[in-house]
Amino acid sequence: MNMQATRSFYIAPSILSADFTRLGEEVDAVIAAGADLIHFDVMDNHYVPNLSFGPMICEALTRKGVSVPLDVHLMVEPVDELISQFIKAGATYISFHPEASRHIDRSLELIRQGGCKAGLVLNPATPLSLIEPVLHKLDMLLLMSVNPGFGGQPFLPYVLDKVRQARLLIDEKRLPTRLEVDGGIKVDNIRAIADAGADTFVMGSAIFGTPDYGKTFAAIRKALGAGG
Repeated sequence: MNMQATRSFYIAPSILSADFTRLGEEVDAVIAAGADLIHFDVMDNHYVPNLSFGPMICEALTRKGVSVPLDVHLMVEPVDELISQFIKAGATYISFHPEASRHIDRSLELIRQGGCKAGLVLNPATPLSLIEPVLHKLDMLLLMSVNPGFGGQPFLPYVLDKVRQARLLIDEKRLPTRLEVDGGIKVDNIRAIADAGADTFVMGSAIFGTPDYGKTFAAIRKALGAGG
């Protein structure tokens, strides 16, 4: 069932692709252009082969007074200590990979007890069955459409089937869980991803790599069509 007409679409620019010499201005600019969330790709050079940034960046933007929710994707192992640090730093959503936690339910409860919204992240080859027992506890399910660790990778088309399956699961259980997709999303493929069932889209270079964020967001919303 295509629920596009009843879903609100969120665009989440990933600051991994922003100009860090002027990060505050970059965040202000994408929010002014229409960003619904600000996405943090937190990498530890352990769970993934890259190192990005930690909770200090989140805390700095919280102190600055960012006006949209902060969407933190933890590509780290173990996760619980950084969950606690990002709670203190002002995160809104905190999502982690189930492989990186020995006790998935406990880590989800840690997020919720800290007043944040909880999410899980599945890599392209990780099956949905891994998180189905706790789906009802998720505010966000993030499906990776690239292998995590680096920005700028192309979208893996076979993930579309997984998006469709996830949408069916969420709708069958009548859950409010948002279905987020991250990796290789651009203006020319975002409609197909939305039609498959996604409602939240992480976009990095497809936004920050363009000269006019306002025009870019207008093109994204036009591609999404009614409901965007």
